[in-house]
Amino acid sequence: MSADLRALVAKSLSGVIYKGKSLTEILPEFDKLDDRDKGLARELTFGTLRKYYPLEVISEQLLNKPLKKKDSDLQCLILVGLYQLFFTRIPDHAVLSETVQATISLKKKWARNLINALLRKALRESEQLLSIMDKSPSIAASLPKWLYKQLREDWPNNFEEIAKNSHQRAPLTLRVNRRHGSREEYLSRLNAVEINAEIHPLADQALLLEKSCDITKLPGYAEGDFSIQDSAAQMAAQLLEVKAGQRILDACAAPGGKTSHILELTDNKAKVLALDNSARRLQRLDENMSRLKLNAQTIVADASDTDSWFDGEMFDRILCDAPCSGLGIIRRHPDITVLRRESDIDALNAIQQQLLDSLWQCLKPGGIFLYSTCSVLKSENTMQISRFLDSHNDATLCDTCPADSDIDNENTSQDWQIFPGELKMDGFYYAKLHKSAS
Repeated sequence: MSADLRALVAKSLSGVIYKGKSLTEILPEFDKLDDRDKGLARELTFGTLRKYYPLEVISEQLLNKPLKKKDSDLQCLILVGLYQLFFTRIPDHAVLSETVQATISLKKKWARNLINALLRKALRESEQLLSIMDKSPSIAASLPKWLYKQLREDWPNNFEEIAKNSHQRAPLTLRVNRRHGSREEYLSRLNAVEINAEIHPLADQALLLEKSCDITKLPGYAEGDFSIQDSAAQMAAQLLEVKAGQRILDACAAPGGKTSHILELTDNKAKVLALDNSARRLQRLDENMSRLKLNAQTIVADASDTDSWFDGEMFDRILCDAPCSGLGIIRRHPDITVLRRESDIDALNAIQQQLLDSLWQCLKPGGIFLYSTCSVLKSENTMQISRFLDSHNDATLCDTCPADSDIDNENTSQDWQIFPGELKMDGFYYAKLHKSAS
């Protein structure tokens, strides 16, 4: 029943907005739905979060007084209703009917008249209500004020593009397992079952699907012929210049996408150590390794606390995909704009600095260290690397952005800042560092 579905979405959104849960935690709630309803539930959830800031302001204009804290699910139901009216093609009468009925599923039948009157008022005053967005650039961009201000400060020539692309739907991107065949061969297999995809110009194993689908029904899923990984994230293993026989550290490895890519590129013949401070997340890495029939040593540890895990044998390559704000992947995780706080950034900066300084000591002279984040903030990226280079005379920043790329922004001379949507990639940052041999 559509009303039950909308109630489920409202409760799930309440978990994110008012209880601080992530989308990753709440999405399994939709698994009990059939495929069609699951698709609608995800659309309403993701869409409402993408438009959260204007929807929240509009709801405040419509309510005579705020709802009680215990009615946060009703507040979220209002947001879902407004999202449908203003930003989807769902017929108005269906929105009104199903959203009002959802109050019964929420066991709050008393709110039927309230929701009905509020949504009808929204329809009558839609033009006036939507004009609210014109009065605030951050609301129009559906970003918290602090983030909008920081993006404008960091990227005065690009912040509008970054904000806009952060709310676009991201493509479903495959990473073809080259141990099982070439990307071109797998593309032919997709075409044979009438699935359209395109080759990515930079990521050597990436295929971008024209439409999202159930990945378990794609050819070769069970056999490990591909993995799901954004093309920007796929650049990590390529930039690291990995080879068979090397000792390689993936310092913040779970859930294992980059670890498995490293092993695929070395035909499972590199000695890879994968660290993560979460046993639960590292279990997901082990499961991915098993599906892909790859071998990596795994240790639950804080990578910056080298005394707890480092055995003294230096690494040829180190990948430090550092904990970060995630502000480059909002298009895949729109809950980030609701959950992330400005105060988080300083704490993350301290963690990133500690990782860089500690892990550098574990790299062989002549080795390569790749620092990455899925952020677009300079404090997490260029400023971290600038500080690091100032304090480490044995480190040299190499050209990181591929020379033949079509990317053209102010920060690709050596390190590489990818903006959301650029070449259909997530927002990512890479800095490739070489350790002097002497």
